Amino acid sequence: LQQSLLDLHHSLDQLGQHLIVTSAPVLDIIPQLITQHNISRIYSSDNAGYYEQQTWQRLVKRYPFIVFKRTPSHTLFDETQLPFQISELPDSFTKFRKLVEPLNIKAPLARLTQLPPSPVSNMSWPPQTHPTVHAPLFEGGEQHGMAHLERYFKSKLASSYKDTRNGLDGMDYSTKFSPWLANGSLSVRQLLHALRYYESSVGANDSTYWIYFELLWREYYQFYAHRYGKRLFDVGGIKSSKPATSFYPERFQKWCHGNTPYPIVNACMKQLNSSGYMSNRGRQLVASCFVHELGLNWRYGAAYMEQQLIDYDVASNWGNWQYLAGVGADPRGHRRFDLIKQAQIYDPKGSF
Repeated sequence: LQQSLLDLHHSLDQLGQHLIVTSAPVLDIIPQLITQHNISRIYSSDNAGYYEQQTWQRLVKRYPFIVFKRTPSHTLFDETQLPFQISELPDSFTKFRKLVEPLNIKAPLARLTQLPPSPVSNMSWPPQTHPTVHAPLFEGGEQHGMAHLERYFKSKLASSYKDTRNGLDGMDYSTKFSPWLANGSLSVRQLLHALRYYESSVGANDSTYWIYFELLWREYYQFYAHRYGKRLFDVGGIKSSKPATSFYPERFQKWCHGNTPYPIVNACMKQLNSSGYMSNRGRQLVASCFVHELGLNWRYGAAYMEQQLIDYDVASNWGNWQYLAGVGADPRGHRRFDLIKQAQIYDPKGSF
């Protein structure tokens, strides 16, 4: 995150603007800025987080004479494009996909070449004293995100994505765009634009379609979070019944530290704790273990992932945990994996 903020700071600085970073609560710092700079308009990305939306609404009510504008910048589609109201979001991904796949997707916006002058003088960077922690796999910021985008499609890995996507370790088995998508360093429309260009120049196949398919899953959960609000964090999810699970501190600690009876789960958790990242297949396996083998309340697992993941996204994280716990958008109910069989399929030699 600090790397991403520093990169944004440099980009804004080239356009005569300056990034202000503060650790003060939003409801404290925004009023100070409004008074200090006589602000008349406030803009924000249309965030899927329930608490962020609540904070936004408090500001809107507090300052009725200020124009507040939210812009959808985190999704492929604008809400106005959808062939249904958010309140009528389909109850399964398949229904959603069939409705939105035919829709046109807007091209990414052109790069900015100028901005209004900054109301503040240049600030020393970084304004915080927290040490920068380097993740082994990723470097934060738009420049690194765009470099990875170029590298990935130049490598032609997209043409074999569907065959390799269930890998457990390394940089090449999956696209690895999620850390930059999660904090906005990379736009999902930029990614889709690059994918479409790749398909037209190199060729489209099941694998390139599957990248789009996964982006639609991400899209579904963004609108899912908007649709259900605080129910995203409710133990019963969007279902009427709660899962028969509880909280066992010792089991929870063993799961967090990778000390369960399941070697593949242990390896995934150790990978998460050391790198801040875990494969999609790994995430499904550790969640299934958490809920179905250890009998733990899924919200503790989701909260731990929120703390650890370098690509944490509120909608995708909590929506997927609901799905695995049987309280979300899965029409089949409980999604329980045979962990022994999964290890035999995806790590037959135990090398991972």
